[in-house]
Amino acid sequence: MGVGPGPAGAGSLQKDSKVAAAKGQAVTASRKQVTMKGLYFQRSSTNEKITFVFQERETLPVAEDNYVKLQVKACALSRINTKLLAEMKMEKDFFPVGREIAGIVLDVGSKVSFFQPDDEVVGILPLDSEDPGLCEAVRVHEHYLVHKPEKVSWTEAAGTVGDGVRAYTALHYLSRLSPGKWVLIMDGASALGTIAIQLAHHRGAKVISTACSPEDRQYLEGLRPALARVIDVSGGKAHVAESCLEETGGLGVDIVLDAGVRLYSEDDEPAAELQLLPHKHDILTLLGVGGHWVTTEENLQLDPPDSHCLFLKGATVAFLNDEVWNLSNVQQGKYLYILFFY
Repeated sequence: MGVGPGPAGAGSLQKDSKVAAAKGQAVTASRKQVTMKGLYFQRSSTNEKITFVFQERETLPVAEDNYVKLQVKACALSRINTKLLAEMKMEKDFFPVGREIAGIVLDVGSKVSFFQPDDEVVGILPLDSEDPGLCEAVRVHEHYLVHKPEKVSWTEAAGTVGDGVRAYTALHYLSRLSPGKWVLIMDGASALGTIAIQLAHHRGAKVISTACSPEDRQYLEGLRPALARVIDVSGGKAHVAESCLEETGGLGVDIVLDAGVRLYSEDDEPAAELQLLPHKHDILTLLGVGGHWVTTEENLQLDPPDSHCLFLKGATVAFLNDEVWNLSNVQQGKYLYILFFY
């Protein structure tokens, strides 16, 4: 016949259960209390002033099926397009700062198929992300990430992925770059311009670029493979159209990637920085038959004579807005291909 536990044994069991419960509560409490800081920006009521603030955030586990939690190793500070956010109805009281990130996967959701813990990844957070890239850890859908190449550093990965997507979009999807074509890349010493030059040379194109300062010209002339011509516009006297037509034997260039254009005369646009930009008529003049003009000027205005000139040349104008990849799931496959290629 078995012997049941005595009073002393029952007390010991009760004590052990209380200790275990206390430990469980302590662990739960400690998890709830773990926080980290993230950087956000806030606009004033008059939309004239932007203030950057750090906010405390709880470190939450991965809850969604297709989401990845990663430790941020590097984050790029890119321009915040407040106008686009307002037009997309995405304005918030506090908007997260930093979208181009590189890091190590900490945890994955149950339906994640591309990644596993300890993978090194790079990507761009979507416009509607609640997490700032300038934080210790973020959660992001797996479709916004790709594996980071082993030989690329964290800083290089985060610092180039944004402009890499823009350059690839401009040259491969909006203008159909191919070997032997003439490409004019405005402000080639900028981040976007430098990457675009490398992509164009990689595809066997002949590249012309503009320099906005003597230092930029020296930098561009030192690139290898060498550019076909560097046009120094810092003095305000260079004729971009004439230089391009001279270099191409009067045929014009096949692809133009601008860094903004002047829409009006010098008297109507007296700002010094605008004088370094070509006039829209210069672009139309130097564009060859069947050419593609990829513009970053969101307010580009073409008059009927301008449109007629494009018609006679069979040329096209495309607007470079790399955010379109994340605004429709239909484009997700192409977007991932660009991230993976770059």
